[in-house]
Parts: sequence; C-alpha cells; structure tokens
Amino acid sequence: MMDRSFRCMQSSDLDAGSAPDTRPLAILLMGPTAGGKTALAVELVRRLPCAIISVDSAMIYRGMDIGTAKPGPAVLAQAPHRLIDILDPSESYSTACFRSDALAAMATITAGGGIPLLVGGTMLYFRGLQQGLAPLPEADPGVREGLLDEGQRLGWPAMHARLAMLDPVTAALVHPNDPQRIQRALEVHAITGEPMSALIRRARADGGALPYRLLKLVRAPTDRQILHERIAQRLRGMLDAGLIEEVAALRRRGDLTADLPSMRCVGYRQVWQFIQGEYGRDELLYRGTVATRQLAKRQFTWLRAETGCHWLADDAAALPRALELIAAELGDEPMGSQPRIS
Repeated sequence: MMDRSFRCMQSSDLDAGSAPDTRPLAILLMGPTAGGKTALAVELVRRLPCAIISVDSAMIYRGMDIGTAKPGPAVLAQAPHRLIDILDPSESYSTACFRSDALAAMATITAGGGIPLLVGGTMLYFRGLQQGLAPLPEADPGVREGLLDEGQRLGWPAMHARLAMLDPVTAALVHPNDPQRIQRALEVHAITGEPMSALIRRARADGGALPYRLLKLVRAPTDRQILHERIAQRLRGMLDAGLIEEVAALRRRGDLTADLPSMRCVGYRQVWQFIQGEYGRDELLYRGTVATRQLAKRQFTWLRAETGCHWLADDAAALPRALELIAAELGDEPMGSQPRIS
C-alpha cells in the first residue's frame, strides 16, 4: 500500500508587506459539511473564469461517491473539480501532498488565465495550503508499529493524553480519536526528542509564502439547527441512494480495513460497523448524524480561528455578495473577459 502521508508538515506565510499585491487571485470557499459550498461554487464557475479545486480529504478516493457527497456527472460536466478521484481507498494522503497537488493545479489554472477556486471543508488542507512546509523525519516502521500496538491496547484517547503532555500545541489541533495524526506526532517526538510543533515553529523562519493573494469566503448557515437538519436529511438521502451497498462493495475487495484513513471517513466508519453487525439501521442513522454534527462543530472551530474571512449569508444573497467581493479584489481587471478554464 502506497503511503504519501508523512512527508512534510506546516510552516507559515511570510508577510506580503505593504506594497501593492500583484500576485494572482485565488479564492478559498470554505465552510462546514452540508453548508452549501458546492452549489455556490458552481454558480461562480458559471459567471467567472474560475476553476474548482476540491479541498476534501474524502473526495480524493475513487469509488467513494455517495458517502462523500461527491458531485455527480451533470455537475462535473458543468464545473469540473480537480483533486477528486485521485487515489485508491487503500492509499493514504497528507496535507503536504495536498498542498503540492493544489499548487500545481493552481499554477495550471492561472497560466490559462483562470482563477483558482478552492472549495471544501477539510480545514487542515486549507491551513496547510496557506502555510509553508516543514520537513519532518521519515517514518520509522519500528517506532510506528510500537505506537500502533500501544494505541490498540490503551486506546487512542489515552495516546492523545500522552501527546498533550509531550506536545500540547499539536495535541490541541488533533482530535483524540484521530489515530493517524496522534501516532505521527508521537513518532516525531520519539525520533527527534522534540515536539513536532517546535520543529514546525523553527521552520517558519524559512518562509513558505503562498504565491497568490487570497479571497477567503465562508458559506455557513447562521442557524446551527438548520445545518443539523440538513445533515440528518443528507445522511438519510445517502442511505436511500445506496451508501450501505457502496461500503459493502469496498469491503468485498478484501484489501481494505476499518483502520485505513479512507474507511475512517465520517459515514463510512459507521456503515462499516453496521455491516459488521454492531448495531441496526436506526442506530446507524443516529451515529452517522452525530458524527457528522461533530465534524461540523470542528470545522466551525477552525473557521472561527481563520483570519480575513468574509462570511456569506445562507440565502440568495450569498452569490451577489461573493461576486461583489471578487469584483473588488479584481479591481480594474474585467470579470469574465478571460477564457473559461475547465
């Protein structure tokens, strides 16, 4: 199994300074799951020379369509998405890999006269894109195996508590039930004797400025209850559309396990457990809804910490407001005069 997950980590942007910013424009359209990002992005593509780059850690996987709410053929024909369906579910990915792939896609789009429109809810990817990359030690199979054994024996919340003692900065950014990142942070500490956050902090002195000026938009309902209702409705729709059958087909391959990043995605984890007979359909709907709400809560936490964002109302005003903000960023550059990029 190929693993691209553990090459680099984050650094930070350099201050662009007070001089006029002549870098090409890139738009970041962020928001919680089920917040309406894709619909808005498609409308922007219809009106502007924008090209979409997906910022979603689940849509990268082939064969995982229903549970990721991946855009269907009709939407993709109208508004193609880069960085979806780029990996097999047996493979792993990382923020560093995403940043490299996204920058390559952005360069292609701007070279063709377009505007990169990065759309999604994987906030770690957005942060990694905006920040540079700090080199970290290569994975050590022995150390990693030992940590995996400990995690399975003690539980990942206990391993997260250990990380909080060794590297509280990193622990604050990692969920207690995220084995991959907990394991990696503990591995880096075991290999180097230093907290991963300290290595990243030192690397910031080397820069890593993003060669684009950013317009950051957030699409999110102002009423959290509306989002909760959408989440429940969408999960029911996914189950009706065949999510259980999708996961069952992935299981039948024989090379996928519940511990893989792809199968730990929200929705897939709960369906996997359902198929194993751990609970019934009603419990599946409940657990999947709760897990998705928790994901949305974490996304809101990241979004509130993101600076320089324009929050868009969850109504018909979102599109004209977004167009207004983009026009202001472009200044004298005529919108729509450049060729459409697909």
